[in-house]
Formats: sequence, C-alpha cells, structure tokens
Amino acid sequence: MKNTVIATIAVLAIAPTVAMAKDDNHGQSSIQFNGPVTVEKVDALIKDSSMFTEKDVVVEGNLLRQTRADQFIFSDGSGEIMVELDDDIRLTTPIDQTTKVRLFGEFEGGNKPEIEVEHLVVL
Repeated sequence: MKNTVIATIAVLAIAPTVAMAKDDNHGQSSIQFNGPVTVEKVDALIKDSSMFTEKDVVVEGNLLRQTRADQFIFSDGSGEIMVELDDDIRLTTPIDQTTKVRLFGEFEGGNKPEIEVEHLVVL
C-alpha cells in the first residue's frame, strides 16, 4: 500500500514536467509557400507612420548589422529600420549582411519605428 502511494505521487509529480518538455510546434508543420507575397518598402512604412501605427508587414532585404542579441538594422535599399527578432526564430545556416531575407512581422511606428519579426525566411 505504501509503495503504491509513493509510486502514484511520483508519477503525478513527473507528469507535468514531461508534458511541458514537448515541442512548442504542437504538431504543426511549417508551410512552404512559393507564390507571390505583397512586400512593403521601408521608406513608405516610415513615411506613413505615426505614434499609433501598428500593422502586419512583409519586407525583403538584408540585415546590415547587429545592435543587440536580438536586434538588427535592416535595409531593403529604400531605407533602414530597426528589427527585433522573436526568441523562437532559429536559423539553420549562418547569415551575413549580403544574405537576402524575407521578414514577416509587426511594424510599430512612433519616434523609433521598428519591426517585431515573428518569422524569417532566407531567400
């Protein structure tokens, strides 16, 4: 009886840990879409921004330089903007300032406009 109670308590204590150790992807596969995508220009985003501007955007260009662990200066040739990469973004290959990327994220206007990047695709 005593062993049964101890075994039950041990299982109940370990079960939440095992459940939380699962993959965050929740069994969903990544979608690989190769069709057309509407891409925004950085200069147009900055020009049309105000303190309350927030919108989902897709931009293509290069990460020019790293300013912090998760922040970069991005340029598409028309202008430069600060981008902050989500903690979930993992790259399988190294990139540099010549690597063309497509960024999916949320543009936030204001004094220091930036894009909070949720997904990055190396082109």
